[in-house]
Amino acid sequence: MKTLNEDCRSRILSEDYTDLMIKYEDALNNIIGEQNNCYDLLNPATAVVYTPIATLPKNFIHLYGYGAIPNCYGLLDIASTEASGVRRVRNIPNLNLQGQGVLIGIVDTGIEYTHDAFKKADGTSKILSIWDQTIESEASRPEGFNYGTEYTQFQINLALASADPLSVVPSVDENGHGTYLAGIAAGTSSQENKFTGVVPDAEIVVVKLKPAKKFIREFFVIPQDVTCFQKNDLMHGINYLVNVAKKVMKPLSLCIGIGTSQGGHDERGALSTYLSTLAAQSGMAVVIAAGNEGNSGHHYYGTADKKIKYNTVELKVGPNEPGFSMELWGTAFNTFSIDLLSPSGEYIPRIPARIGETREIRFIFEKTIINIDYQLLESQSGDELILVRIKNPSEGIWRFRVYVGGDLTLNYHIWLPITQFLNNETYFTEPDPEYTLTSPGNTFVPIVVTAYDHTNDSLYNNASRGYTRNNNIAPIIAAPGVNVIGPALNNGYKTASGSSVAAAHTAGITAMFLEWGIVRGNYTQINSVEIKNLLIRGAKRNPGITYPNKEWGYGILDIYNSFNSLRGENL
Repeated sequence: MKTLNEDCRSRILSEDYTDLMIKYEDALNNIIGEQNNCYDLLNPATAVVYTPIATLPKNFIHLYGYGAIPNCYGLLDIASTEASGVRRVRNIPNLNLQGQGVLIGIVDTGIEYTHDAFKKADGTSKILSIWDQTIESEASRPEGFNYGTEYTQFQINLALASADPLSVVPSVDENGHGTYLAGIAAGTSSQENKFTGVVPDAEIVVVKLKPAKKFIREFFVIPQDVTCFQKNDLMHGINYLVNVAKKVMKPLSLCIGIGTSQGGHDERGALSTYLSTLAAQSGMAVVIAAGNEGNSGHHYYGTADKKIKYNTVELKVGPNEPGFSMELWGTAFNTFSIDLLSPSGEYIPRIPARIGETREIRFIFEKTIINIDYQLLESQSGDELILVRIKNPSEGIWRFRVYVGGDLTLNYHIWLPITQFLNNETYFTEPDPEYTLTSPGNTFVPIVVTAYDHTNDSLYNNASRGYTRNNNIAPIIAAPGVNVIGPALNNGYKTASGSSVAAAHTAGITAMFLEWGIVRGNYTQINSVEIKNLLIRGAKRNPGITYPNKEWGYGILDIYNSFNSLRGENL
């Protein structure tokens, strides 16, 4: 990141400015000069430009591309160690891996640092540091970052020794999601609550993400009262975790338990590319939740009729639906266009596929407003995107005809938002449960994890299914993610289910590999690729199922089998 002056720093939090993610080669200097903007660096390829909303061109998505507007990420949920072989490994003296010398990185809703699950035996904190993006303190910003407040382990220990901890370190987790995930991965054991983290001796580094700006929510028609984070803040948070790990020279197991159904569902976006680059580095394990969208009805896979070159999509909109966005993605070989029919019978003729095509449609008999933007060559993927944003949709069945120009590929995908962003009575009438991985789980190098019920070896009912849109294999592995006990707010414990639970569990498992490989010197170059291969090699597989597959990946996680495989073949 570059150092910004105070005027620019104020724009990071101001609701009068929006954040645009701009590639350097995409006329960064022009946009800065035209808008008198401040900008910050996310990585060597991408900058975040803080742009006045009042001067933002209406056609900015065509000027700067779909990737310029940060996607919004939501939460992915809301006697597991035995099932995944952790206890068997612990019982082997030479493999009693508890996470010593390894960091668990959590970028989420924050952490309840006063919880007993995050205290060592002497009462001090196992949390190395917290970057709270929601608290402004000029004197305590993390080095190299331009907003938020960093709280060190020394400050956290002072807070724990105080009669009023929050007066010393005021960072809190209002939601509990981050607290729960951190505990699943690395919480201190509690026999009374029948709980243990996978690697209770690991230290924890936490980023509390700031909420998405009002403009971003309104652009994607996301309710103001749901938990939602911006892509650029997530990427800054990951940068922070990596910087801390490098500073203390410890391996990092990074857990990402948030996701979105926005984007191309392939590895070609800025965040997915960045995570793959990190995952290939020695001492780095990147674990991502696959999502919980398999049974949501929020994905449609269409094939146009070869003769008439279109097919009809039906979307049921539930009562009191304030609005939502919808994304159609088709390959670059053909062009795609749509018409639409409202529940009252009002018809909007076919909108032709043209570069820069944008429409705002206001209905005569309904209060609905629809914005439609065509990106014939979306900048990150090179494929076509039709972005549809619907406000105040009428209840009932909406019908869209999707027309395909060309004859190479007649298939396309449409995604609605994740479950938390949408009325549960809004869905496609003929949905497809496949290709429902949430991003950044649509990626290639990191370890993408789905959830299963370890009590009966059944897949979690709502688990997202693979593969990526370009048919790379994901998820990779299934981990315990149904009714798993973990830390709750107010120093309590609860059970929860979802793919983020499975991701946190797997982040603990990958920390065990990092301890074995790097801390103990058995494989000092180990990274996500090698760990992924070990997980695949040791996975439990049902002889009646073909692997890999779109539900289970390569099978059920079993770290004991993974280590056992290192002994070699018995000939």
